[in-house]
Parts: sequence; C-alpha cells; structure tokens
Amino acid sequence: MNADFNQEQKEALDEVTWRLTDPDGLKMVGYQVEADSRMPSIVSLREVVNLSRSVLFPGYFDETPLRSYNVKYHVGVSLEKLHRLLNDQIYAGLCFAGDVEMLGESAHQRSAAIATEFIRRLPDLREVLTTDVIAAYNGDPAAKSYGEIIFCYPALKAMLNYRIAHELLELGVPLIPRFITEMAHSETGIDIHPGAKIGEYFTIDHGTGVVIGETAVIGNNVKLYQGVTLGAKSFPLDVDGNPIKGILRHPILEDDVVVYSNASILGRVTIGRGSVIGGNVWIANDVPAGSKVFFKGEGTSSQF
Repeated sequence: MNADFNQEQKEALDEVTWRLTDPDGLKMVGYQVEADSRMPSIVSLREVVNLSRSVLFPGYFDETPLRSYNVKYHVGVSLEKLHRLLNDQIYAGLCFAGDVEMLGESAHQRSAAIATEFIRRLPDLREVLTTDVIAAYNGDPAAKSYGEIIFCYPALKAMLNYRIAHELLELGVPLIPRFITEMAHSETGIDIHPGAKIGEYFTIDHGTGVVIGETAVIGNNVKLYQGVTLGAKSFPLDVDGNPIKGILRHPILEDDVVVYSNASILGRVTIGRGSVIGGNVWIANDVPAGSKVFFKGEGTSSQF
C-alpha cells in the first residue's frame, strides 16, 4: 500500500476492502468468472450492433465510403467479423446465465451455431426493417427520403436494435438481447423490451419516452407517438411475497392502431384493429375494433 498513507488511513482502507469483498455481501452484487467463463463485453456488444447496422444498411454506418465494386467485399468481411464477435459474446452470455456448467464443451458449439443462424436470418431481418423505414417515411411529411429515415431517425435506430435483440432472444441467447435494447434506450430514449412481438410497418413518431413491455404484442401498420407506455399494472405475488415472473401482463395492439402522445395502455388488454387512442389517456380495459378514445377534460375520456 502507498507509503503516503498513515496508519489510520491504512486501517480504514483495509476495513472497507474487507467489507466490500465479504463473500456474503458479494452473493447478489458480485460476479466472478470460472476457468473457462467470461463476462460479456460492453465494447464488443457495441461493435456487434454497429456491424449489424453496417451490413443491414450498407453505406450509412461505415467510415469507408462504399462503391458498387466494393460493397460485396465490405459486407463479407463485416459478416465474418460479426460472426466471431457474436459467437464470443453469446458464449459469454451463456456463462453469465450459468449454462456453461450444464453444457460443458458443447457451450462453444452452441454459441457458434446460434451466431451462424443469426447471420442466416439477416436478409429476412432487413426486409422487415425496410417496412419500418417505409412506415416512418409515409408517416412523417417532414421526411425527405428513405435515407434520411435510416441515417437520422431515432425510432429506426431503436427498431434496428430491437429487431436484432428479438432474434437473438428467439434463438435462446440470455442477457445479450436485453443489453442491446438498453443501448438503444440510452441512445434514443425509446425503451423496447426484446421480448415484445412487433409486426411489420411499425413506426414511432419522435419517440422519446416510449416504453414497450416484455409481453406486448403489436400488429402490422401500428404507429405510436412520443411518451406512449405499453406497460403492466401491478402484478400478483407468490406465497413468499415475490412478484410472479413470466405472466402475460402487457397490451395487445391489433393491426392499424394509432396511439397518440403520452397515452398509457396498461395490462393484458386488447386495442382492436383500426382504433385511434388519443393523447394523455389511461386505458386498462379492452377497446373494440374501430374505436376512438380521447381525453375530454376533468379526468374523463370518451370512446366511440
């Protein structure tokens, strides 16, 4: 220890070190890797997202300008790098979830197989993301081009992260999908859980403050405005007073629904096809197809 510390300071530091490393105190908040384990890397996961963006929308998220003669080379090299990084991070996610002890050496094979399957799904993923670009462009008269949507709009960035994360979650990857959506949450202010199910031609106008919960189901051609919450009501507890996990607790929005700013839709309710939900309303019951719900003032709402 540094000789500049006096005895009292040394004793204080020793005591704090002991308290911070006490095994009982570390049970919940400490994480130690075993021999062949590793912790997911924030830096690597950011690169995974950046590489995914780059191969899905070549030219928009690349430092090197792309030309017709080098785009195939660029995408090929990026895919190889993406596979290596993703393989490593999926394995780290399995370690974090405790799956490595159960799987043994096959954990490496499993992470490689998942990374390969994710790469195979990228063309289909881009097709769905293209519908999101179209929806954002058609829904915003201020947008001048599809390229502007891809390059600038926070909703598209959030959806790109969400759709990547959702595919990884569907493939059985622990932890990593949540981190990827939380990256977009930090970057855009849009909070989409990777477990939510979202159809084609989805868009969020402005976007800041939107929350979409884990078990939410959203159909095709749905549009949300800023501040919308698709959340849960208070949920039941088990006999020990702990929240019961895994229940369906978030809304279902059928096709062609529009939800305006700062509306809160809570619980496992269904908003019927073609409905319009006005701003600042609170909904905790089913809404029939084709309805319009809006705030009248003095704490009341109307539906027709």
